[in-house]
Amino acid sequence: MSYILWISVGILLVLMVVIYRRKNRLLNESDKKKQSEKLIILTDGNFKNTIQKGVVLIDFWAPWCRPCRIQNPIINELAEEYGDKVKICKMNVDENRQWAKKYNIMNIPNLLIFKDGKPVKQLIGVKPKYRIANTLKEVLEGKGKR
Repeated sequence: MSYILWISVGILLVLMVVIYRRKNRLLNESDKKKQSEKLIILTDGNFKNTIQKGVVLIDFWAPWCRPCRIQNPIINELAEEYGDKVKICKMNVDENRQWAKKYNIMNIPNLLIFKDGKPVKQLIGVKPKYRIANTLKEVLEGKGKR
C-alpha cells in the first residue's frame, strides 16, 4: 500500500514540474512577442560601443526574476516612446556578467542610465513608468548626476 502512495506522490510531483515549466515557457514566449523593435539587446561584446554616445538606459535583468518580468512591459513602452532620443537596452546578467560585475549590479531589476559613456543615474527595483520617464527627462536636460 505504501508503494502505491509513493508512486502517486511521485507522479503528482512530475506533473507539477511539467505544468510549471510549460507555464514559464509560455510566459517567456509572450514576453518576446511584446518586445519593442526599438529595444536594443546588449551583450558583453556590444556594451562598450553602445554606451559611448548619447543617453542610454540599460535594464539589467534575468529571465527567472519575477520583478524583472513586471518591469519588462514598462521598458518596452519606454523604448517605443523614447527610442528616437534615448537608446533603451536590456542586458541579461546570467548570460553577460562582465559589465554587470564592473558596475556592481547586485540587485535586479537595475536600471543604469549612461550619458556619453558615463553612468549618471541608477534605479534599483521595479519602478513605475513615470519615474523612469522623469529620470530620463532630467538626464536629457542635463540635470542628471549619479
